[in-house]
Amino acid sequence: MSTNLLPYPAMPAERIGIHPPAELPAAIRLGTVHLTVASLDRSLAFYEGVLGFQRLRRTSAADGPYATAELGVAGRSDVLVALYEQPDARPVPRRGRLGIYHFALLLPTRADLGRFLRHAQALGVHVGSSDHRYSEATYLTDPDGFTIEVYRDRPRAEWWVSAQGEVQSALDPLDAAGVLQAAGDTPWQGLPAGTTMGHLHFYTGDLARAAAFYHEALGFDVMTWNLSGALFVAAGGYHHHLGLNVWAASSPAATAADARLLRWELWLPDAATRDAAAARLQAAGYPAEATPAGPLVTDPWGIRLLLRAEPAA
Repeated sequence: MSTNLLPYPAMPAERIGIHPPAELPAAIRLGTVHLTVASLDRSLAFYEGVLGFQRLRRTSAADGPYATAELGVAGRSDVLVALYEQPDARPVPRRGRLGIYHFALLLPTRADLGRFLRHAQALGVHVGSSDHRYSEATYLTDPDGFTIEVYRDRPRAEWWVSAQGEVQSALDPLDAAGVLQAAGDTPWQGLPAGTTMGHLHFYTGDLARAAAFYHEALGFDVMTWNLSGALFVAAGGYHHHLGLNVWAASSPAATAADARLLRWELWLPDAATRDAAAARLQAAGYPAEATPAGPLVTDPWGIRLLLRAEPAA
């Protein structure tokens, strides 16, 4: 590690990251990730049996254009992932298509990550892994080719920043033995209460255009900008709520024929901040479609963002 780095808490908050003219509030959260899949039964076997989701609701194709399933964690009504069956959907190719690269489930503790890793290994599922310096992460691929990250964060006191305020990332080997040891003897019992949608990562066609949409117009801070072919953006000083990369820039955008991301949700603390974000995007040339749930905006690569407002207290 470079000797020119500073502990995250030593840097004033206003000097961490690159801030847009109008930034998102700290109190945002990522909502439901909506995906089309080729077989709902096949996907549910993976999402429930391997990842440990709780099924909250299932509908048949007779109830609408798709058979669907809504997934969350036990004891909570929040939908983290919604699956829509499209039997002829083409699988995601290895390098992906412009659109979603992965979504990431944030577990509350290192012990939870250890229990998950032990569970996945016992099932014989291939699990990739990495230490990102601010987090410890595992990676799996679902039956349609979507990548899912399951990770835990280190406390912010253990993060590092450069003198320029860039949050430091890494692709170091995971201390799998230490993670498994943290699990103790407690068995995996599915995604624990407190699991959230930690971040999303997108394949885009151009970083400057991605920054224009997600940073300058929408209002995320750029937190990491010296990665090869990628930017990490976030609100509230987080390491990243979104990853934006050009690693599949030569690929086509996902179409209606593909297993794909239909939309993702960004929850803002109130209607005023939601409408302000929609207005910024509109002013920058990204029209907002009015829907009953909130404004729906599409980025340059067809990635659809639904802006939502938390209910009034």
